[in-house]
Amino acid sequence: MKNGNHKETTVASLYAGIGGICRAFERAGGTMIWANEFDRHAQMTYELNFPDHHLFKKDVAFYVDRLERMRKSRFFKMPDILTSGFPCQAFSIAGRQLGFKDLRGLHFFKTISFLEESKYKQRPKAYLFENVKNLQGHDKGRTIKRIEEEITRLGYSCVIRTLNSMKHANVPQNRERIFIVGFENESIWNKDEFFRNEKNAPKTYAFMQAFPNKIPLTKKFRKLVKDSVENKSYYFKYQNRKMYLKLRDIVISRDTGYQWRRVYARENKSNVCPTLTANMGTGGHNVPIVRDTKDIRKLTPLECARFQGFKDNELRFPDNMADCHKYKQIGNSVTVPIVEKLADAMLKALYS
Repeated sequence: MKNGNHKETTVASLYAGIGGICRAFERAGGTMIWANEFDRHAQMTYELNFPDHHLFKKDVAFYVDRLERMRKSRFFKMPDILTSGFPCQAFSIAGRQLGFKDLRGLHFFKTISFLEESKYKQRPKAYLFENVKNLQGHDKGRTIKRIEEEITRLGYSCVIRTLNSMKHANVPQNRERIFIVGFENESIWNKDEFFRNEKNAPKTYAFMQAFPNKIPLTKKFRKLVKDSVENKSYYFKYQNRKMYLKLRDIVISRDTGYQWRRVYARENKSNVCPTLTANMGTGGHNVPIVRDTKDIRKLTPLECARFQGFKDNELRFPDNMADCHKYKQIGNSVTVPIVEKLADAMLKALYS
C-alpha cells in the first residue's frame, strides 16, 4: 500500500461510474481489486483510467444472484471495504422522490446483499455508501431510518453525515453529499448509551475521531478555470446566440461560476462552482457558465473534472466520446478529495 501505516486493505466498488471513489481509496492507500459499472459509456472511461482493475459490467442484481458462482472467478473476492455509489435519482429533489417505490431506489438493497453474513463465508470489514443530501430527509426521514435499520440488522455500525466539497475538502464547488460508513460487529455503536464509550466500538470510535472536519477554502475558483479555450463550441456567442444575448449583461465576473435557471442566470455568491449534476449531459444550459478573457462560455469537461478534485493526469476520456457523456459522468462522480479523507479515516480505524 502507498500508506505504510496500514496493512494491505482490499477495496471493491459497486456502481463505480468513472472511478471517483476508486481513485480516492487508491490515493489513501487502499488496493482496488474489482469494480462494477453498468453504463456502457462510463465503462469505457473507467477501463481507460484503470486498466489493471477488473470491471464487472452487468447490473448488480446479476451478481447478487450468482455470488456462489462468482466465487469461482479468479477476478472476484469479497473485499475488506465495500463501497457503493448506488443510484440517487429516486431520492434527489431533481426527481419525483419516489424512494423505494422507484425501481432505482431498490439498488440500495442490492448493495447491502454483499454485507449479508448468512450468505457468505467472508464479508466486508467495513463499507462506505454515497448519495444525495436529500436522502437524509426523504419521506420525512423514514427512508434513512430504514437504511440504518437494514445495516444494523447485519451487525454493522452506521455513521451518517453530510459533507460539502467546499467546506470539508478545499474544493471550490458547492456540493453537499451524504456519506454512510460503518464497521462489522459494531451495531451496538448506534445505541446512544454507547456512543461515547471507546471500549464498546473501537473501530467506529477511531473513525469518528478522524472524521473530516471543516477546513478553510483556499483554492480559488479562477485557478481551476482556463483563461480561454480554443474550441469555439464552448462559447455561447458561437454555440447559442440567443442565450448569449441573455447572458452578456449578467455574467460579468470572472471570479465565480453562473448557472442558468430556466429563465435567468444566477451567480454563485460564494465565488465557487455550482453543484455539478448528471443533467449537464442532457443540455448545454445545465453546464456551469463562466466568463473568461475571451467571452462567456460553458465549463469544459476537463474543468468540471477539476471541480470534482481530479488531477489533470487522473482522468482521461476515450477518443471521440461526445461531451454529453463526459459531462454526465463527471456530474455522477464524487469529489475525490472528500472521499480520500473518509478513506484515510477508515483505513486508520481498521488498523488502529
